[in-house]
Amino acid sequence: MYTTSTAFLDTLQAHGVTCLFSNFGSDHPALIEAIAEARSAGRSFPRIITCPNEMVALSCAQGFAQATGEAQAVLVHVECGTQALAGAVHNAARSRTPVLIFAGMSPYTQHGERKGSRNEFIHWLQDVQDQPGIVRGYMKYSNEIRSGANAAQIVSRALQIATSDPKGPVYLTGTREAMEEEATPADLAMDHWRPLSPRALAGRDVDEIAEALDVAKRPVVVTSYLGRNPAAVDALAAFCAATGAGVLEASPAAMNFPHADPHYLGNYWNDPKQNEALAQADLVLVIDSDVPWIPMVNQPAADATIFHIDVDPLKQAMTLWHIAAKASFEADAETALNQLLAKLGEPDATNANERTRRWAALHEARRSRLDEDAADAGKLTTAMVTAALRRHAGEDALILSEGITNYGIIADHVAPALPGTFFASGGSSLGWHGGAAIGMKLAHPGRDVVAITGDGSFMFSVPSTVHWMARKYATPFLTVVLNNGGWNAPRFSALAVHPDGYASRANDLDLSFDPAPDYGLIAAASGGSFHRKVTRPDELETALGQAFHAIRQEGRAAVLDICL
Repeated sequence: MYTTSTAFLDTLQAHGVTCLFSNFGSDHPALIEAIAEARSAGRSFPRIITCPNEMVALSCAQGFAQATGEAQAVLVHVECGTQALAGAVHNAARSRTPVLIFAGMSPYTQHGERKGSRNEFIHWLQDVQDQPGIVRGYMKYSNEIRSGANAAQIVSRALQIATSDPKGPVYLTGTREAMEEEATPADLAMDHWRPLSPRALAGRDVDEIAEALDVAKRPVVVTSYLGRNPAAVDALAAFCAATGAGVLEASPAAMNFPHADPHYLGNYWNDPKQNEALAQADLVLVIDSDVPWIPMVNQPAADATIFHIDVDPLKQAMTLWHIAAKASFEADAETALNQLLAKLGEPDATNANERTRRWAALHEARRSRLDEDAADAGKLTTAMVTAALRRHAGEDALILSEGITNYGIIADHVAPALPGTFFASGGSSLGWHGGAAIGMKLAHPGRDVVAITGDGSFMFSVPSTVHWMARKYATPFLTVVLNNGGWNAPRFSALAVHPDGYASRANDLDLSFDPAPDYGLIAAASGGSFHRKVTRPDELETALGQAFHAIRQEGRAAVLDICL
């Protein structure tokens, strides 16, 4: 029988969803039956990826979508599984990643009135007043599938909303009775459900920005996630080559600009100091950034002209947000940059060359500092480790960064050159890297995937689930644990607010992981992963060689526990 569940699977397939990252429960008999029936009939449907932890499932879907731009789907168990999605919901929302989450609901009948009626005691315990309310504040759209008659339309609408800018997660539910209901296959006109086309700047807005650029002496672009669209990276590079504008990254969540380009001026995160290039800029073009600077310690000059172009310029999901922009525009970065290039035509070469020389001098000074930082100082440092890792990985490896207090150093020394090769979660809930690495490896099985993480975020990632999945689904990747013995981020936060307080003098702030877990053994026990602890600089090269041999030749994941 063709059911609502069959329609659900068929619609995901029609929209190009590759994987359904699944944590099944008692609310899913109809879906389990529909999957078994489709396999028996040889009918295509999204690949089922079993995920023993829901947060890992959503992180997998987020990673796959970040690496491809294609929406993926997650299936969880009623309100229990919805809550177990945990911080991954925050990450998917803040990173504006298109993901469809489907959760069952407790049956609405109890005497056998409908197929799927309540027959287990948990069906009463899992009956809550507002299940979608658990995640509603993070979703672009939520709805309940009540009938097979329009299930395909509801799923299509959800995916259309998820994949239209600003992109984001959507949440659907369905009771057992609804998912068991007989349905008629829908004749979907897929053109009716395409995401909205990228938004362009209005002509007068192009004119205003172009006029300001024409007279600026020191223009700078600040971005955080422009590179989620790889084509926008090429557009920004062309824009900078034509105008001589410099580029700064504020807490980058993507590869936004090639680090070797002389217009690249570096990145900043929570640095408690004024950025030199930002202070020098007389025109700042903020493109796709949630936090372009932290005004307490770092901001443009008071007389700088600021324009803001973003897929989400109002930041309506944030209760407090403001930058002193002369004007803000809702537009797609690639489209807007190409509009500006077309308007500028052939800019004044003398002016562009003068700008380029200014920024190139800062670029070279920065490069020299980074080379010194990466040199062997007789001890393991994040800079040395990341620079060595970059040499082994190569330019086309997919690098995931969740190093928290080491974010800036990692970005500096990974120094990505190619669009679509560097990623952060885009949010602030830790544990994203493990599932995301599996999702990215599923998306690009022929490429190396490397996750760089702190020891705290490694623990958050549910490594037992992650490494079991890596073995089951043949998604070997390398995890580099930057082990500093505990949580440094809360320590830095406390000392930033109370530099001379009791915490500054305390020997123990309850933030250490002592006695330390054996992170490599956790991975080995769960998935047979290669593992090695590195305690001295002279061990690093050999350990990296062994780890890359494991993921490339042996087909198993690897964990390097590096004691900084």
